[in-house]
Amino acid sequence: MKLIDRYVGWQVLLTSTIAVAVLSMVLVLGKVFKELLELLVRSDTPPEQILTFLAYILPFSLTFTIPWGFLTAVLLVFGKMSGENELIALRATGVSISRITFPVLVLAVASVAICLWINVDVAPRAQAKMKEALYTMATSNPMAMFGSDKVIEAFPGKKIFVERHVGAELSNLLIYETDDDFLPVKVVFAKRGKLETDRERKQILLHLFDARYEQRDADEPENLLKIRTATARENTLEISLEELSEKKRGKGIGSMTAGELLARINADQADAKMNEKDRREALSAGRTELSRRYAYALASFAFALIGVPLAITAQRKETSVGFLLSVVVGVTYFFVSMSVYALRTNARIYPEYLIWLPNVLCLALGGLLFFRMSRR
Repeated sequence: MKLIDRYVGWQVLLTSTIAVAVLSMVLVLGKVFKELLELLVRSDTPPEQILTFLAYILPFSLTFTIPWGFLTAVLLVFGKMSGENELIALRATGVSISRITFPVLVLAVASVAICLWINVDVAPRAQAKMKEALYTMATSNPMAMFGSDKVIEAFPGKKIFVERHVGAELSNLLIYETDDDFLPVKVVFAKRGKLETDRERKQILLHLFDARYEQRDADEPENLLKIRTATARENTLEISLEELSEKKRGKGIGSMTAGELLARINADQADAKMNEKDRREALSAGRTELSRRYAYALASFAFALIGVPLAITAQRKETSVGFLLSVVVGVTYFFVSMSVYALRTNARIYPEYLIWLPNVLCLALGGLLFFRMSRR
């Protein structure tokens, strides 16, 4: 039996490692790095800093790719064993399907432990470090933040759209200044702009040419009848970099470790100054974030339980079938999870419990299929 355990376990472990590496590079790191590439290139970032960004992004990607890679490995290995009649030969010698899959369950438990460690501690710390590095780079070279056909939202209270950016010269700018409720109080359109950095005063000088200003009423910003307009051939908008530094210090729930998140939830619950609606939304968001991390960690075990019977039932050794099944199961699982997570502030639907639904379905369906298969 030790020989069978080593054979099955090694095949699943090797295939999982390859699948996780491919998924991390192609599906996650490729997309995120594409978003960072323009900023990194414009700011003349050295190669070692690019590698640092990749190191910060990798733990976050592993929260998705480890369970998905493990599912892919189980489907490929057991699909191949079923298609080549290896499982039939083993069962003919009296080895039950439960005993054959024992090393898979051991690896699934190990995967759950690794994912739990990454989800509750490593990934949040890495995400916080990545945001800090991005803002540090932005403040050291703020011009790198302005790109062509981009909306810049890094500056508190402002949203800036630039159609074209060549060096310090900008074309067709649209600037929104918003209030505390994110409603626009001033809108500026300029045909041309020019960037200048005032390092002594820690600010960006945005020189606007041929600009049109729309000032909205402070008390009724949505009342279009109270808009006042003005034009200017040249004007300068001062953007404080100190506000950017203050924003950097803020920490979202996605960048908090499990301990920090629990402390935040307890603080929100005890905050007497917070109104009831905001408290419910904050508590719901925090609890859903915490539940999501534990649910994603358990996904490897749920995928193992549903992957084995699916692979054996398919009875196909072609790699394409295994990949297709992994894509269907993986996409369905994460789509449902992300859809629930998007509603994390809606306390009425209890998203902190609803986000466990994909795991419950996988475990229930996988357990049923596994039981029926083992009784054949």
